[in-house]
Formats: sequence, C-alpha cells, structure tokens
Amino acid sequence: MARWEPNARGRLEQAALELYSERGFDATTVKEIAQRAGLTERTFFRHFADKREVLFPANALQEAVVAALTDVPDDTAPLDAVSAALQSTAEGFQERRDTVRRRQAVITAHAELQERELIKLASVAAALADALRLRGVAEPHASLAAEAGVAVFKTAFQRWVDESGPADLPQFVRDTFEALGTMVPGR
Repeated sequence: MARWEPNARGRLEQAALELYSERGFDATTVKEIAQRAGLTERTFFRHFADKREVLFPANALQEAVVAALTDVPDDTAPLDAVSAALQSTAEGFQERRDTVRRRQAVITAHAELQERELIKLASVAAALADALRLRGVAEPHASLAAEAGVAVFKTAFQRWVDESGPADLPQFVRDTFEALGTMVPGR
C-alpha cells in the first residue's frame, strides 16, 4: 500500500457510507471509518468534526445554490430566480443518485441526522435570502422566496429519492415549483 493516496476526504465519505449502510450509523465508529478508508483517526478529524458531518459536506449545497443564483438574470422574479438556481444545482445530483439514495436512507433512519439535515437546509435558505437581498430583493420577498424554494427542493428531492425508475431531479424541482404555483392564484 502506498504511503499517501489522494482524495482522503472522498475515501472517508465512501467508507462511512458503506459502514453506515452495513452496520448502522450508531454501531459505526470513527476508527472503523478511518481504517476502512486506509487512513488514521487524526486524518478523519482533519476533514470532519464528527461522524455525522461525513454525510453533510461542508456548505457544498449552499455554495452551489448561491453560485447558480448569480448566473440568473437580475430582472428575474425572486421565486423564479430561486427555482432556476435550484434546478441548476439539481443537475449535479443526477450522476450520484445511487450514492444519494444510500445517504438518504441512513439519514432517514436516524432522528439526529434528520435534525442535522434540517439545520443544513436552513443555512441554505438563509444564504439564498442573503443572495436575493444582494440582488435588490426587499424583505419579506427575499426570505419568502428562499424558504419556499428550499421547501420545494426538499419535497422534489424526496420524490426523486423515492422514485423506483429513472428520474430527473431538475424535472422534479420544476414540477414541484409548478405545483406550488397552482396553489397561489394569479401565479
């Protein structure tokens, strides 16, 4: 075995997901994750604060959504801008669907992981609201569009994970935004 192999973070994430799926989250230790990845516990803690964080890449979703929002024309209505940003971000999930489904199964089985996911989604909504305010969107529109967008994304994401056949997450996001629009007269 080589002394150093690249992508320690990715190897730790993969090892953790495998072990969580095989043994369960509670029965898996950081030491076991590090060993499966061929690394040390010290290396684990250089990348993650605790074993929960392996499932929640540091601000990756938040950064992707905010970056996608910057690509949306400034004259786009706030909710439409959020929709476009979330659809764009959803494209990045497509090729990792099997991994995402396994990750979601682990999260669904543990209340503390569900709580962590909700906290992460709240931070995405806050970042989206901040980005909308920077675009000149006033309150309460910025916060409402961001919160509604995250709720739509969460619903679309769960439908996509649960779908047994081939599924297109960006289409689920579009469809769910359209469903929200039918609930609001005049939209």
